[in-house]
Amino acid sequence: MTEYVTRAGIEVDPQLSIFIDNEVLSPLGRDAEAFWPGLAGLLREFAPRNAALLEKREDLQAKIDAWHVERAGQPHDAAAYRAFLEDIGYLVPEPGDFTIGTENVDPEIATMAGPQLVVPILNARFLLNAANARWGSLYDAFYGTDALDAPPAKPGGYDEERGAAVIAEGRRFLDEAVPLASGSWAELTIDGIRENGIPLADEDQYVGETDHGRLFRNNGLHIEVQFDRDHPVGRTDRASISDIVLEAALTTIADCEDSVAAVDAEDKLVAYRNWLGVMRGDLEESFEKGGQTMTRTLAGDKRFKGPDGAMHDLPGRSLMFVRNVGHLMTNPAMRWQGEEIPEGIMDAVVTSAIGAHDVEGLGKFGNSRCGSIYIVKPKMHGPEECAFTNDLFDAVEDLLDLPRHTIKVGVMDEERRTSANLAACIHAVKDRIVFINTGFLDRTGDEIHTSMRAGPMMRKGEMKNSAWLKAYEARNVGIGLAHGLAGRAQIGKGMWAAPDLMGQMMIEKIGHLRAGANTAWVPSPTAATLHAIHYHREDVFEIQKGLPDAARLDELLTIPLADGVNWSDEEIREELDNNCQGLLGYVVRWIDQGVGCSKVPDINDVGLMEDRATLRISSQHIANWLLHGVISEDQVMDSLRRMAAKVDEQNADDSFYEPLLENEDGAAFSAAKDLIFKGVEQPSGYTEPLLHAWRRQKKAG
Repeated sequence: MTEYVTRAGIEVDPQLSIFIDNEVLSPLGRDAEAFWPGLAGLLREFAPRNAALLEKREDLQAKIDAWHVERAGQPHDAAAYRAFLEDIGYLVPEPGDFTIGTENVDPEIATMAGPQLVVPILNARFLLNAANARWGSLYDAFYGTDALDAPPAKPGGYDEERGAAVIAEGRRFLDEAVPLASGSWAELTIDGIRENGIPLADEDQYVGETDHGRLFRNNGLHIEVQFDRDHPVGRTDRASISDIVLEAALTTIADCEDSVAAVDAEDKLVAYRNWLGVMRGDLEESFEKGGQTMTRTLAGDKRFKGPDGAMHDLPGRSLMFVRNVGHLMTNPAMRWQGEEIPEGIMDAVVTSAIGAHDVEGLGKFGNSRCGSIYIVKPKMHGPEECAFTNDLFDAVEDLLDLPRHTIKVGVMDEERRTSANLAACIHAVKDRIVFINTGFLDRTGDEIHTSMRAGPMMRKGEMKNSAWLKAYEARNVGIGLAHGLAGRAQIGKGMWAAPDLMGQMMIEKIGHLRAGANTAWVPSPTAATLHAIHYHREDVFEIQKGLPDAARLDELLTIPLADGVNWSDEEIREELDNNCQGLLGYVVRWIDQGVGCSKVPDINDVGLMEDRATLRISSQHIANWLLHGVISEDQVMDSLRRMAAKVDEQNADDSFYEPLLENEDGAAFSAAKDLIFKGVEQPSGYTEPLLHAWRRQKKAG
């Protein structure tokens, strides 16, 4: 039973109360005795509004369900369907011509194009790695991944043959990104550089000299060519080049949402403390590696001497966003009028107060050079919910004595009602919006849930080529450009989920740039370094100028039904097993170990970075097929048991792992069953209510 202290009528976890008073408010010079009554007033206004928005979601869903049930067995009438959605207020009128007015946006967001990392905020080591991924070794990225088209490294230390292939590929990259006036970088020698310098085809690409080498710029991104004759690589290199270091992860999202398992005050306190450590610049983490204790800290800035002889600095760290949770969940860390408070409101207040440390210059390094706090807001349904967030951020700014629109917002375009009303959503936050981003998994989960009763859905793999998904991706870019996001905000694309398949990423992910995205998500610092190559090859801002207008709304509203498809028994079993294996492989770590994001082997033993969105799409797809009789409960249980054996085998080397097989009454297996068999009734098909309930039960022993 949680013991609380009462602050201005708010029941607060004691440790969280002390943290907010002493570590957050006190360094800011804010009066805690004024803060808590202010928060109580904010809750008095916004908690009921939050509840009303959730009730509207359920009301709209009930009307859509009834519409489909009433027309069961009839051909889908697209015109009547759209008219119905307009009539019930699911679709709202377009806001007309407007341009966003966001100001004081850092260049990493507004005028630069590059990779974006998403990292679970509960893991300090991963968080530090991501923050430090602003700069990455191209040599290391090539040497350690399949992005290099060469035989893998031989075991037993440094493989000189692979190293030579890495160096050759690095020279090819330099020839492409920073071409010489004549010849190739492969022909340069250290003596020639000393005598003639590095004659560039475009001398404006030269930025300056660092402690380790020369700095260049292409498409707004920096490249550091390092020279070191004492380095094992530089010693054998004809030009003494020891490494090529790329500016990589321009921005990073420290995630309090889908990639973490944060269910109570204990978990939230870890999240908030890590965020504070990043804002103050003093976060560090010690760990054992190779029998030695190592300590990771935040990297300093990169200092260089410009052509004019003056000294300058480039940021040494990724510009940090923090992703709050959405409007749905509550958390026992605080209670108001006898109920858990909306977690999204708590996140907005606490993460903004922590962000104020950066705004007021209290950190060691600094995050935003423009005095902004960057918050990603996920899972909003339509413009009313975006307007609620805008009003909430106004109130938080007032509570913390921050200038209006200090808090910027990134809108995740991952719910169907948001996609269908995207222009109106952007308009609702038009003076603080700094990004829109698509996400296949969550968006597909909501697509399935919204039209759950329309009929059986096509297989997940086929969804990627469906009409609605193509319209969704194109509309996100087109609508963003139409309303002035270029040069002021990011237009982003989703995650490359396979961190071991970097070669395939290098082939496919450049498509995000060609579609007009000036950022896209990657799963690791290494992936960020490699994905940075794409931004040297393509000038996204030039691409954006030539893109067509947004796709039509009617295409977005196409329901991905499997009309007229008769799957074979083998096809049904294959789809069901794929869903069950992915669901079990992720949920067992979430429930038993509190791991919200990790590399989970799929049914083919390919490691995929999975988060809650994986569960949403898989559980909703199974629930849909169950509802429409494509599969039976017995088939689902058979698949769960067989896939439990596979997941157990895949995790056999994990000393912390608790087997699923023959433990069907355990929390993890029970959670998996609930996600499927209670999937139809879950709000918007979200997995959080069930996951949180089972995780709390597991933590309680």
